[in-house]
Amino acid sequence: MREQLTQSDVEKIEKEIEYRKLVVRKEAIEAVKEARAHGDLSENFEYHAAKRDKNQNESRIRYLERMLKTAEIVSDQSAENEVGINNTVTVYFEEDDETEVYKLVTSVRGSSLNGRISIESPMGKALLGHKEGDRVFVEVGPSAGYYVVIRSIENTGESEEDTIRKY
Repeated sequence: MREQLTQSDVEKIEKEIEYRKLVVRKEAIEAVKEARAHGDLSENFEYHAAKRDKNQNESRIRYLERMLKTAEIVSDQSAENEVGINNTVTVYFEEDDETEVYKLVTSVRGSSLNGRISIESPMGKALLGHKEGDRVFVEVGPSAGYYVVIRSIENTGESEEDTIRKY
């Protein structure tokens, strides 16, 4: 499956890759050299920890580069009164008589614990493109789902805390 990314997501990923290559990689190589100088490698915990950290950094770089190579670029522009990427949406759950607030984001920035839901999630797919006051069916299975009502839409744009999720 191809990740859906906005141009802003691509720029953030490129910055992270550059930082990891120029700063983290250099620090990791130095840590391995320093730990290797401590002697016997078979029982040298510092060496194994430094090596593990270096390998994790390299894996993250490869993962991000692969993500960029296969990504589908999507627009974060939407009509003023329509749910789109980076919009904050107040949703009323009919069955529970509760109201929740969500920000729709691309999957790499999704964090349900922080109120950011992916446009690829069932809720995100259902809300995308709808207007305030619309009653929307959220499909969660072949014959299961629930209705929500869109109470309000705010075009909040992106903020600094909308970072790329770390895997």
